[in-house]
Amino acid sequence: MLKKILYADSGNGHTQEMLKTLQDIPAFQNCDLTILHVVSPQSSADALETKWEEGGKILGEIVKNVNIDPAKVSTILRQGEPKDVVCQVAQEIDADLILMGSRGLKRLESFLENSVSQYVFQLSDRPMLLVKDDIYIRRIKRVMLALDKSEAAQYALELTINMLKDYREAELYLVRVNPDLDANVDLSRTEMEQNSILAPALAQAKRMGINAHCIVTGGKPGKKICQLAEEKDIDLLLLGSPDRRPSIAKSLVDLDRLLGSSLSDYIRVNANCPVLLVRK
Repeated sequence: MLKKILYADSGNGHTQEMLKTLQDIPAFQNCDLTILHVVSPQSSADALETKWEEGGKILGEIVKNVNIDPAKVSTILRQGEPKDVVCQVAQEIDADLILMGSRGLKRLESFLENSVSQYVFQLSDRPMLLVKDDIYIRRIKRVMLALDKSEAAQYALELTINMLKDYREAELYLVRVNPDLDANVDLSRTEMEQNSILAPALAQAKRMGINAHCIVTGGKPGKKICQLAEEKDIDLLLLGSPDRRPSIAKSLVDLDRLLGSSLSDYIRVNANCPVLLVRK
Protein backbone atom coordinates (compact mmCIF):
# COMPACT_ATOMS: atom_id res chain seq x y z
CA MET A 1 0.00 0.00 0.00
CA LEU A 2 2.88 2.37 0.68
CA LYS A 3 4.94 2.68 -2.48
CA LYS A 4 5.27 6.39 -3.21
CA ILE A 5 5.82 9.19 -0.70
CA LEU A 6 5.64 12.86 -1.59
CA TYR A 7 7.70 15.03 0.77
CA ALA A 8 6.57 18.63 0.39
CA ASP A 9 9.37 20.84 1.70
CA SER A 10 8.25 23.66 3.97
CA GLY A 11 11.58 24.48 5.55
CA ASN A 12 10.47 22.69 8.72
CA GLY A 13 13.30 20.65 10.25
CA HIS A 14 10.81 18.52 12.18
CA THR A 15 9.44 17.19 8.89
CA GLN A 16 12.88 15.99 7.85
CA GLU A 17 13.24 14.30 11.24
CA MET A 18 9.90 12.59 10.64
CA LEU A 19 11.07 11.33 7.27
CA LYS A 20 14.22 9.89 8.85
CA THR A 21 12.14 8.25 11.59
CA LEU A 22 9.87 6.57 9.05
CA GLN A 23 12.91 4.80 7.59
CA ASP A 24 13.08 2.68 10.75
CA ILE A 25 9.77 1.06 9.79
CA PRO A 26 10.17 -1.79 7.25
CA ALA A 27 7.05 -0.76 5.31
CA PHE A 28 8.71 2.55 4.38
CA GLN A 29 12.16 1.26 3.54
CA ASN A 30 11.35 0.28 -0.03
CA CYS A 31 9.20 3.30 -0.85
CA ASP A 32 10.06 5.67 -3.68
CA LEU A 33 10.47 9.20 -2.36
CA THR A 34 9.73 12.38 -4.28
CA ILE A 35 10.99 15.58 -2.67
CA LEU A 36 9.19 18.70 -3.83
CA HIS A 37 10.27 22.30 -3.38
CA VAL A 38 8.04 25.05 -4.73
CA VAL A 39 9.27 28.49 -5.73
CA SER A 40 6.51 31.05 -5.27
CA PRO A 41 5.84 33.57 -8.07
CA GLN A 42 8.40 36.41 -8.01
CA SER A 43 8.20 40.05 -9.01
CA SER A 44 11.18 39.93 -11.39
CA ALA A 45 13.22 37.52 -13.48
CA ASP A 46 16.30 38.13 -11.31
CA ALA A 47 14.37 37.36 -8.13
CA LEU A 48 13.02 34.19 -9.69
CA GLU A 49 16.51 33.07 -10.75
CA THR A 50 17.79 33.62 -7.22
CA LYS A 51 14.94 31.66 -5.65
CA TRP A 52 15.36 28.91 -8.24
CA GLU A 53 19.04 28.50 -7.37
CA GLU A 54 18.20 28.50 -3.66
CA GLY A 55 15.53 25.85 -4.27
CA GLY A 56 18.01 23.58 -6.03
CA LYS A 57 20.42 23.85 -3.10
CA ILE A 58 17.63 23.13 -0.61
CA LEU A 59 16.67 19.96 -2.49
CA GLY A 60 20.28 18.83 -2.52
CA GLU A 61 20.60 19.37 1.24
CA ILE A 62 17.42 17.44 1.97
CA VAL A 63 18.56 14.46 -0.12
CA LYS A 64 21.87 14.52 1.76
CA ASN A 65 20.25 14.86 5.19
CA VAL A 66 17.62 12.12 4.92
CA ASN A 67 20.23 9.49 4.01
CA ILE A 68 18.04 7.41 1.69
CA ASP A 69 19.21 5.28 -1.24
CA PRO A 70 19.61 7.82 -4.11
CA ALA A 71 18.07 5.30 -6.51
CA LYS A 72 14.79 5.65 -4.63
CA VAL A 73 14.78 9.46 -4.48
CA SER A 74 13.67 11.95 -7.10
CA THR A 75 13.41 15.72 -6.77
CA ILE A 76 11.02 18.23 -8.28
CA LEU A 77 11.63 21.99 -8.36
CA ARG A 78 8.61 23.88 -9.61
CA GLN A 79 7.28 27.41 -9.72
CA GLY A 80 3.75 28.28 -8.62
CA GLU A 81 1.49 28.61 -5.61
CA PRO A 82 2.73 25.96 -3.13
CA LYS A 83 -0.76 24.85 -2.08
CA ASP A 84 -1.78 24.18 -5.70
CA VAL A 85 1.51 22.59 -6.75
CA VAL A 86 1.53 20.08 -3.87
CA CYS A 87 -1.93 18.82 -4.88
CA GLN A 88 -0.93 18.68 -8.57
CA VAL A 89 2.29 16.75 -7.97
CA ALA A 90 0.56 14.31 -5.60
CA GLN A 91 -1.80 13.46 -8.46
CA GLU A 92 0.96 13.32 -11.07
CA ILE A 93 3.10 10.81 -9.19
CA ASP A 94 0.08 8.98 -7.71
CA ALA A 95 1.44 9.44 -4.18
CA ASP A 96 0.32 7.01 -1.49
CA LEU A 97 1.26 9.50 1.24
CA ILE A 98 1.94 13.23 1.48
CA LEU A 99 4.35 14.28 4.22
CA MET A 100 4.44 17.95 5.08
CA GLY A 101 4.83 20.40 7.93
CA SER A 102 2.01 22.29 9.58
CA ARG A 103 1.96 25.36 11.78
CA GLY A 104 -1.09 23.91 13.53
CA LEU A 105 -3.14 27.05 12.99
CA LYS A 106 -6.70 27.03 14.22
CA ARG A 107 -9.72 27.47 11.98
CA LEU A 108 -10.03 31.13 10.94
CA GLU A 109 -6.30 31.76 11.45
CA SER A 110 -5.49 28.99 8.99
CA PHE A 111 -7.82 30.39 6.33
CA LEU A 112 -6.74 34.00 6.72
CA GLU A 113 -3.03 33.17 6.79
CA ASN A 114 -3.32 31.04 3.66
CA SER A 115 -2.06 27.83 5.26
CA VAL A 116 -0.63 25.46 2.64
CA SER A 117 -1.12 22.33 4.75
CA GLN A 118 -4.74 23.23 5.54
CA TYR A 119 -5.51 23.82 1.87
CA VAL A 120 -3.91 20.53 0.82
CA PHE A 121 -5.60 18.71 3.70
CA GLN A 122 -9.03 19.87 2.55
CA LEU A 123 -8.57 19.33 -1.19
CA SER A 124 -6.33 16.29 -1.56
CA ASP A 125 -7.73 12.75 -1.51
CA ARG A 126 -4.35 11.32 -0.45
CA PRO A 127 -3.36 10.22 3.06
CA MET A 128 -1.44 13.04 4.74
CA LEU A 129 1.11 12.90 7.53
CA LEU A 130 1.18 16.32 9.16
CA VAL A 131 4.03 17.36 11.43
CA LYS A 132 3.47 20.48 13.49
CA ASP A 133 6.28 22.94 14.10
CA ASP A 134 5.98 22.73 17.89
CA ILE A 135 6.15 18.99 18.50
CA TYR A 136 9.06 16.71 19.29
CA ILE A 137 9.72 13.85 16.86
CA ARG A 138 10.59 10.50 18.45
CA ARG A 139 11.25 7.01 17.21
CA ILE A 140 7.84 5.52 16.39
CA LYS A 141 6.96 2.82 18.89
CA ARG A 142 3.56 3.73 20.32
CA VAL A 143 0.91 4.13 17.62
CA MET A 144 -2.73 5.03 18.12
CA LEU A 145 -5.54 4.40 15.61
CA ALA A 146 -8.94 5.99 16.22
CA LEU A 147 -11.77 3.94 14.70
CA ASP A 148 -15.46 4.44 13.94
CA LYS A 149 -17.87 2.94 11.41
CA SER A 150 -16.73 5.04 8.44
CA GLU A 151 -15.14 3.68 5.28
CA ALA A 152 -12.21 6.03 5.83
CA ALA A 153 -11.60 4.47 9.26
CA GLN A 154 -11.47 1.01 7.72
CA TYR A 155 -8.96 2.21 5.15
CA ALA A 156 -6.94 3.74 7.99
CA LEU A 157 -6.96 0.32 9.65
CA GLU A 158 -5.65 -1.36 6.47
CA LEU A 159 -2.90 1.26 6.19
CA THR A 160 -1.94 0.86 9.85
CA ILE A 161 -1.79 -2.95 9.62
CA ASN A 162 0.37 -2.80 6.50
CA MET A 163 2.62 -0.21 8.10
CA LEU A 164 3.21 -2.15 11.34
CA LYS A 165 2.97 -5.82 10.38
CA ASP A 166 6.73 -6.37 10.13
CA TYR A 167 7.68 -3.78 12.73
CA ARG A 168 8.12 -5.69 15.98
CA GLU A 169 8.87 -2.64 18.10
CA ALA A 170 5.40 -1.20 17.54
CA GLU A 171 2.66 -1.12 20.17
CA LEU A 172 -0.75 -0.33 18.71
CA TYR A 173 -3.66 1.23 20.59
CA LEU A 174 -7.05 0.77 18.91
CA VAL A 175 -9.39 3.49 20.18
CA ARG A 176 -13.14 3.87 19.96
CA VAL A 177 -14.64 7.04 21.44
CA ASN A 178 -18.42 6.72 21.60
CA PRO A 179 -20.07 10.11 22.20
CA ASP A 180 -23.13 8.30 23.58
CA LEU A 181 -21.10 6.89 26.48
CA ASP A 182 -20.20 8.78 29.62
CA ALA A 183 -16.69 10.23 29.48
CA ASN A 184 -15.85 8.47 32.76
CA VAL A 185 -17.17 5.04 31.77
CA ASP A 186 -15.01 2.23 33.18
CA LEU A 187 -15.11 -0.88 30.99
CA SER A 188 -13.18 -4.09 31.58
CA ARG A 189 -10.49 -5.25 29.18
CA THR A 190 -12.80 -8.01 27.96
CA GLU A 191 -15.64 -5.57 27.32
CA MET A 192 -13.34 -3.28 25.33
CA GLU A 193 -11.90 -6.14 23.28
CA GLN A 194 -15.43 -7.30 22.44
CA ASN A 195 -16.51 -3.90 21.13
CA SER A 196 -18.18 -4.40 17.76
CA ILE A 197 -15.87 -1.93 16.01
CA LEU A 198 -12.59 -2.82 17.72
CA ALA A 199 -12.91 -6.62 17.92
CA PRO A 200 -12.37 -7.26 14.16
CA ALA A 201 -9.48 -4.77 14.11
CA LEU A 202 -7.86 -6.43 17.13
CA ALA A 203 -8.15 -9.85 15.53
CA GLN A 204 -6.60 -8.57 12.30
CA ALA A 205 -3.72 -6.93 14.15
CA LYS A 206 -3.00 -10.10 16.15
CA ARG A 207 -2.99 -12.23 12.99
CA MET A 208 -0.20 -9.98 11.71
CA GLY A 209 1.78 -10.32 14.92
CA ILE A 210 1.13 -6.74 16.06
CA ASN A 211 1.05 -6.05 19.79
CA ALA A 212 -2.36 -4.35 20.09
CA HIS A 213 -4.60 -3.05 22.88
CA CYS A 214 -8.18 -1.75 22.90
CA ILE A 215 -9.54 1.41 24.49
CA VAL A 216 -13.27 2.17 24.55
CA THR A 217 -14.47 5.33 26.20
CA GLY A 218 -17.04 8.11 25.92
CA GLY A 219 -17.03 11.89 25.58
CA LYS A 220 -16.29 14.32 22.79
CA PRO A 221 -14.24 12.33 20.25
CA GLY A 222 -11.75 15.02 19.23
CA LYS A 223 -10.91 16.14 22.74
CA LYS A 224 -10.81 12.57 24.08
CA ILE A 225 -8.56 11.25 21.32
CA CYS A 226 -6.06 14.06 21.88
CA GLN A 227 -6.20 13.43 25.63
CA LEU A 228 -5.55 9.70 25.19
CA ALA A 229 -2.66 10.39 22.80
CA GLU A 230 -1.03 12.49 25.50
CA GLU A 231 -1.75 10.03 28.32
CA LYS A 232 -0.36 7.06 26.37
CA ASP A 233 2.66 9.03 25.15
CA ILE A 234 1.78 8.29 21.51
CA ASP A 235 4.41 8.77 18.79
CA LEU A 236 2.02 8.64 15.80
CA LEU A 237 -1.75 9.06 15.64
CA LEU A 238 -3.87 7.79 12.72
CA LEU A 239 -7.52 8.29 11.89
CA GLY A 240 -9.84 8.20 8.92
CA SER A 241 -10.88 11.57 7.54
CA PRO A 242 -14.01 11.16 5.38
CA ASP A 243 -14.33 13.55 2.46
CA ARG A 244 -17.79 14.99 2.89
CA ARG A 245 -17.70 17.40 -0.04
CA PRO A 246 -20.15 16.72 -2.90
CA SER A 247 -18.35 15.67 -6.06
CA ILE A 248 -19.30 18.89 -7.84
CA ALA A 249 -17.32 20.85 -5.24
CA LYS A 250 -14.15 18.79 -5.12
CA SER A 251 -12.23 21.42 -7.09
CA LEU A 252 -13.58 24.30 -5.01
CA VAL A 253 -12.51 25.65 -1.65
CA ASP A 254 -15.40 25.42 0.80
CA LEU A 255 -15.13 28.19 3.40
CA ASP A 256 -16.95 26.19 6.08
CA ARG A 257 -14.52 23.29 5.72
CA LEU A 258 -11.50 25.60 5.66
CA LEU A 259 -12.69 27.07 8.96
CA GLY A 260 -12.26 23.59 10.36
CA SER A 261 -15.35 22.11 11.96
CA SER A 262 -14.45 18.45 11.46
CA LEU A 263 -13.06 15.91 13.93
CA SER A 264 -9.92 15.46 11.85
CA ASP A 265 -9.34 19.21 11.76
CA TYR A 266 -9.63 19.42 15.56
CA ILE A 267 -7.10 16.62 15.99
CA ARG A 268 -4.77 18.07 13.35
CA VAL A 269 -4.60 21.28 15.34
CA ASN A 270 -4.62 19.95 18.92
CA ALA A 271 -2.78 16.60 18.96
CA ASN A 272 0.68 16.70 20.53
CA CYS A 273 2.16 14.18 18.06
CA PRO A 274 2.38 13.70 14.27
CA VAL A 275 -1.04 12.92 12.77
CA LEU A 276 -1.68 10.72 9.74
CA LEU A 277 -5.08 11.51 8.22
CA VAL A 278 -6.41 8.87 5.85
CA ARG A 279 -8.89 9.33 3.03
CA LYS A 280 -10.01 7.00 0.31
